[in-house]
This record gives sequence, C-alpha cells and structure tokens, in this order.
Amino acid sequence: MFQVRIHGRGGQGVVTGAEMLSIAAFLGGRHAQAFPSFGSERTGAPVVAYCRMDDKEIRLREPIMAPDALIIQDPTLLHQVDVFSGLKKDGYILINTTHSFEKLGLGDFVKGFNPAHLLSVPATDLAMKHVRRPVPNMPLIGAFAALTGLISLDAVHAAIQQKFDGAVAQNNIAAAREAYEITVKHQERKAEATHA
Repeated sequence: MFQVRIHGRGGQGVVTGAEMLSIAAFLGGRHAQAFPSFGSERTGAPVVAYCRMDDKEIRLREPIMAPDALIIQDPTLLHQVDVFSGLKKDGYILINTTHSFEKLGLGDFVKGFNPAHLLSVPATDLAMKHVRRPVPNMPLIGAFAALTGLISLDAVHAAIQQKFDGAVAQNNIAAAREAYEITVKHQERKAEATHA
C-alpha cells in the first residue's frame, strides 16, 4: 500500500487534491481511498487530507501516520506544523515552492533521503498562469505523477475531466501537464548529475 498525506491551507484545494489523486489511481486500475481531516475549516487554516492506493482492497480507515509521500501545498506550514511526522526515510517530498530544499532550511533534514524523491515545483505560479486562481492542487498532482510513476498523466487528465467541465477542466489539465513536464525535466537533470 502507498500512502500520501497532503498538507495545505483551507481554500487551496487540499481535499479536492486527495480526491483527484484517488480517482487517478482508481482509473489506473488500483484500489484507492481519499479522506480529509478537518479541524478549523476556515480559509487559511491548516488542512490535512489523505490518499491510499493499493493493488488490493483497502480496509484501513484511520489517518495516515507513516506516509510514503508528502505533498506540501503551502511552504509556510514547514515551520508551523510537523508536516514530516512519520515520513519514511525512502519517502517522497513534494513541495509547492520556487525555492530549493536548502533555501527552505531543509538541507540537513533531507540528507538521508533519496534525492530523486525530493522535488519543489512552482505549483501556485502554474495555477495562476493556467487557472487564474492560487489553487496549487492540480499542478501538484501532475508533478506527483511524474515524480512517483504511481499514476499516469492520462489518469490525472481523466480524473480532472470527471470533476470539472469545459474551460475549468482544460485549464487544470494544462496546469497539471506543465507541472508533469517540469518534473520530468528536473528528474532527468538529477539523473545526469548523479551519473556525471
């Protein structure tokens, strides 16, 4: 089973992001579930949502305490909430930011992690470019697809089309696609640097 925990703030589409991730996994032939953890539901308050995917039926229903991947939609949470709690050492970290892990003050923390599992992507910038709203969830799902290989870009597109209509769907697909392409190029550069 692969477990994803998504951290963000109210109004950033955290819950929708988890739902889209689970739909994309399901469309890719896996069992999946997504659910939120609500405290204060006001805009700007920290929000957590979860997604599990597996090749067999999922019976667990509790919050994810030991995630295989973290998606952090708002980098201001890095120093306010223990977003890394329980993360496995071979886990993935995907952060919505234009800054490197070092610039975010995470250089020492991520030393033991696989560099190919660490990614920062300007998801809010991509959302503003394509969707004209600061909702980074769909670009992050596109980046997640490229980073992990667990879901396909086609499944992400299909999930978006199930949730949204018309221009909203097409704009979100464009944002997810660009994030996917950025991630693929980023991973290729990392691979070249490792083999150099």
